[in-house]
Amino acid sequence: MSVADLTTSPVTSTYTKTSSRLHSSQLSLSSNRLSVHFSRSPRPIPRAQNFKITCSVNQVPAPVAVQTEEAKNKSECFGVFCQTYDLKAEEETKSWKKLINVAVSGAAGMISNHLLFKLASGEVFGPDQPVALKLLGSERSFQALEGVAMELEDSLYPLLREVSIGINPYEVFEDAEWALLIGAKPRGPGMERAGLLDINGQIFAEQGKALNAVASRNVKVIVVGNPCNTNALICLKNAPNIPAKNFHALTRLDENRAKCQLALKAGVFYDKVSNMTIWGNHSTTQVPDFLNARINGSPVKEVIKDHKWLEEEFTEKVQKRGGVLIQKWGRSSAASTAVSIADAMKSLVTPTPEGDWFSTGVYTNGNPYGIAQDIVFSMPCRSKGDGDYELVKDITFDEYLRKRIAKSEAELLAEKRCVAHLTGEGVAFCDLPEDTMLPGEM
Repeated sequence: MSVADLTTSPVTSTYTKTSSRLHSSQLSLSSNRLSVHFSRSPRPIPRAQNFKITCSVNQVPAPVAVQTEEAKNKSECFGVFCQTYDLKAEEETKSWKKLINVAVSGAAGMISNHLLFKLASGEVFGPDQPVALKLLGSERSFQALEGVAMELEDSLYPLLREVSIGINPYEVFEDAEWALLIGAKPRGPGMERAGLLDINGQIFAEQGKALNAVASRNVKVIVVGNPCNTNALICLKNAPNIPAKNFHALTRLDENRAKCQLALKAGVFYDKVSNMTIWGNHSTTQVPDFLNARINGSPVKEVIKDHKWLEEEFTEKVQKRGGVLIQKWGRSSAASTAVSIADAMKSLVTPTPEGDWFSTGVYTNGNPYGIAQDIVFSMPCRSKGDGDYELVKDITFDEYLRKRIAKSEAELLAEKRCVAHLTGEGVAFCDLPEDTMLPGEM
């Protein structure tokens, strides 16, 4: 689902920050003048011994200029933010909420290229919520990050108060209230899935440590980089000071795809499909739950009488949709993935409609379904709109659904054993039952 855009930098790497700063206390000032400055400052990255990752794909390293300490510490303007200008919506800005910090890894990639503008426009958090975007890339993608910042500047979003770019997660994640972890390495030719789990797992272990060290204690984390369920588990295990409940693996795109297929089959628009659950792993073992889903308020199996289609063709279409898209387009989904990330966030900051629910991969401890503890598993959730969620309890199971869920559960338990060295649980042992290709891995 994600494209590699993340290289963990050396200890001496330099963090570059480009920002338009407006403190929350200034939002109510009558002058409403916006003054911006940029600075460059080095900061070492804490890291474990013998830990080095280089993960990027099809990118040419950008020339790195040798800078003196004076040059590194010199403040710089950047484009339109060199200007100081009057905000016209004086009364509107008085009612704005406190600035919210959103960190995004893989920020120079295609998914982010769609997502960042949704965040900056107010589509996710609303028209009165100013946003600071903190963008994490790699040394190789740094020039592209500057280009992303330029495009955000040129879009003139009034709600976008700050844009920071850097390659050091301990700087970029500082005070983050949301962390969208998109950057990951896709699987290359000949690479076993166990190898991908290890390589990407190291990235997310390091990012978990960075979040634990510098992010808000109540930061909400959405892991997009594959394999996202196990990467989310690794991340939360390396962030013990952040509630495990705050970590999510993105399965919302799978839910959206399932709703689309049911709507097409039933001959209705997709907004008539509700109560759609994706159970399990973001892999071909995922379970799109047609038993509990509704069309126009009625059970799907009462509307779509072709139960063989539901069990076979529908399920397979949802599981393999990403792979088919790659065959058609030559690359993995980007725009639809960005939409699903925005949808997942909106589901947490907007009260869930009465009687409905949404899917997200969350920590299983305490779940009411009998699913194994201590893994990240996609399940049905509801939210009051406060960023938190609760698991839905009124769920119906049959033999078909339980059997499919058990298969995805077994796969995630095997993945967990494969990354034990990254979760602090001993020596890794890989016994993956089969190689379930994830969309976007190749």
